[in-house]
Amino acid sequence: MGSGLLGRRSLLKYASVSGLASLATACLSQNAPTTTTATQPPVTGQPAPTTAVATPGTGQPAPTTAVAQQQTVTWKVQSGWAGNDIFQELFIDWKSMVEEMSGGRLKIDALPVNAVTNIAGALDAVHAGTLDGAHHVPAYYYGKDPAVSLMGTGPMMGMSGQMWLAWYYYGGGQKMYEALVQQKLKMNVVSLFHMPMQNQPLGWFKAPITKPDDFKGMKFRTVGLATGIYGALGASVVSVAGAEVASALDRGTIDAAEFNNTTSDTVYGLPDARKVLMARSYHQPSEILEISLNKTKFDAMPKDLQAIMKYAAWAESANGEWKFMDKNSQDYAKLKARGIQIVQTPPSVLDAQLKAWDGVVADKSKDNKEFVNILKSQKAWAERVFPWAFDINIPTPDKASYDARPKIQ
Repeated sequence: MGSGLLGRRSLLKYASVSGLASLATACLSQNAPTTTTATQPPVTGQPAPTTAVATPGTGQPAPTTAVAQQQTVTWKVQSGWAGNDIFQELFIDWKSMVEEMSGGRLKIDALPVNAVTNIAGALDAVHAGTLDGAHHVPAYYYGKDPAVSLMGTGPMMGMSGQMWLAWYYYGGGQKMYEALVQQKLKMNVVSLFHMPMQNQPLGWFKAPITKPDDFKGMKFRTVGLATGIYGALGASVVSVAGAEVASALDRGTIDAAEFNNTTSDTVYGLPDARKVLMARSYHQPSEILEISLNKTKFDAMPKDLQAIMKYAAWAESANGEWKFMDKNSQDYAKLKARGIQIVQTPPSVLDAQLKAWDGVVADKSKDNKEFVNILKSQKAWAERVFPWAFDINIPTPDKASYDARPKIQ
């Protein structure tokens, strides 16, 4: 939505997650500069100034230690989100963790969305060094290669977001994705993945969706490989930036839309434009956030600072998921209170999505070995992890134990 919407809502308070940051700090060696009395960095080839302090009770000077003041590295990282979007809050949380864990040696200059380039051009700007980094999702540069959108789009073969992220970091996904971006697309970029999202709704509509044919002739907003799913259901897919979705609905440029979650959807004004939210969908059951960093600059940093950026993203995976549960549940209740219809997507539509996904896979696999290899790797991981998780765990959320919750006086 435009500035009018953003002006009507107060900005979310940004809070650093000091507990997680402190834990990660303890696990990293030499992650902060040693305190020194030197006020200027040493001249090239010369030691830093030292200060002699008397040893208590002796009157003799204590041994001196020369410590060079370490240089602060600043990163210009552009956001892909409005200032009061929950994704912006997660971006700022990551920034705060990086700065806290580095003891100030790393500074993140958090630039607002579209500050240097539009969302579609952010990855190219990171590659060129115009930006040092960008916070977004891979589906935003789907046009470069459909395979990038496999990072969180599609039914995900029954895996949860955390199971999927485990594939990325422990099942070979990271190596395959970096080969796709750095070798095939020739992008000078390092990617840090974090925060698997909750299941995205089917979308916002004028009336409840009751069958797959309801999509026929509908002008619908979505992104990435999800365009193929809704297109197969008969919709005419239109690309619209998140902040412009509500106005596009008001103008009739589109008939319906999906964005992401109850909090972000509220921020961007979708409940003002449509009163029916269809919940549950296979188009993006657990999309992943990405921090894209200029590879040349990242590789030039000391190893401990590289590790801080990486492990801050890992910490934000946990913090972000917890925060999503907090914020999304509150905004879900607010939507219900204001009379928004929240309707579960009927099985016939979900089945049609699965069938449509088969068609998307067949189409995008043509002459794209990276697309095929990534899908094969995800399938192998699902076939290993899903049976274990399904047989051992009670699937959650679990309605039976929820309904049986104890009566407390």
